[in-house]
Amino acid sequence: MRVVIAEDSALLREGLVQLITMVGHEVVAAVADAPALERAVAEHEPDVAVTDVRMPPDHSDDGLRAALRLTRSHPGTGILVLSQYVVRGAAAELLENADSGVGYLLKDRVGDVDELIDALERVASRGTVIDPEVVRRLLGRQRNRSVLDRLSPREREVLDLMARGRSNAAIAGALVISEAAVAKNISGIFTKLDLPVAPGDNRRVLAVLAYLGR
Repeated sequence: MRVVIAEDSALLREGLVQLITMVGHEVVAAVADAPALERAVAEHEPDVAVTDVRMPPDHSDDGLRAALRLTRSHPGTGILVLSQYVVRGAAAELLENADSGVGYLLKDRVGDVDELIDALERVASRGTVIDPEVVRRLLGRQRNRSVLDRLSPREREVLDLMARGRSNAAIAGALVISEAAVAKNISGIFTKLDLPVAPGDNRRVLAVLAYLGR
């Protein structure tokens, strides 16, 4: 896996480089500001770009805005936001519209190296990794119990594991059911949450957002 890192803290940036290379992945660029992130992705075409939210030049939401632009200019590159900051509108747009893998984790909730590397590998494989606390804090969705009440207990279990970033295979293992049963439950979730197939929509992400914003 080839990774670009954008982090304005030199200490954290170098720490991420060491952690990622230690497990056998390649960091092709490590930069300190949002414009450099976009240039590095254009030059190296990495599997994943890791970025903070608040970065130079403006120290506001430059990193997140750059990530959002990258989802359009380089849709094959997964985006993992690793931050502690909240920018509601851009975060929602990133999570809902990214065509490739996408992740959003809080720095202070990443428990260990294995968790971080697992998130990177899922995003590189076009998966989705969203910390439930991130969604609650960053997106501030209104509760919608009436819609979620349509789900069966099993569908709620499946959706909870989806919200934790689990793949269909991992959900099947956790619930001791077949992957076909997982797929059937996910299909039922999409139907009951009124999430029809639509170009540009990631129904798995939209279902998780509906669940975490309940």
